[in-house]
Formats: sequence, structure tokens, C-alpha cells
Amino acid sequence: MDNAIMILAGEVIEVQLGMAFGITTMCAAAIGNLISDVCGVGLGGTVEVIARKMGFKEPELSPEQMDMGATRLWSNLGAAAGVSFGCFLGMFPLLLISHDKHDDDEKKKKDK
Repeated sequence: MDNAIMILAGEVIEVQLGMAFGITTMCAAAIGNLISDVCGVGLGGTVEVIARKMGFKEPELSPEQMDMGATRLWSNLGAAAGVSFGCFLGMFPLLLISHDKHDDDEKKKKDK
């Protein structure tokens, strides 16, 4: 979810503020990342709440089981897979953004 916010915010910042204030694409991306991180703090538990409502439960493990190397490994691999999947889903705004106008603006800048 925060990846989609970052892409949308970065695009709006680049298109709207980039021309007005002359900020770079990387600056717009950084500001978009800031906005998405702040939104991520507020939306942090949303996925967990939805998963619980769908019937997913946390495993009932003892403290000894939680401390096992295999448990930590699979927990980290699962977290990495979940973040990767979420980031790919969050890239859907890229399918909706028209790059034709942006490419034309870049050509005009280079011609000057």
C-alpha cells in the first residue's frame, strides 16, 4: 500500500511542484517516499487486522520455539516475501500513469 502511495505522491509532486519549483525527479521521489512512510505508520496494523478478520491466526509457539534459528529464518523469509509481494502490488499505479506527456516535457528541456 505504501508503495502505491509513494508512486502516486511522487508523480503528483514531480508534475505539479517539479515545474513550479524546478525540483528533480529524485527530489520528488524522496518527498513521495517521505509521504508514503508517514502514511505507512498510520496504516501499519491494517494488513494484520484484515488478515485476522479473514481467519488467519498467529502460530501458537512457546518462547523456546520462537527463539529457534529455523523459526527466525522462516519468519524473516516470510516477511521478506510478504514485503516483496506487497511492493509488486503497490506498483499498480505505474499502469495508470501516462508517460507520454512526461517524455515530451523531458524532450523540450533537452532541446533548450
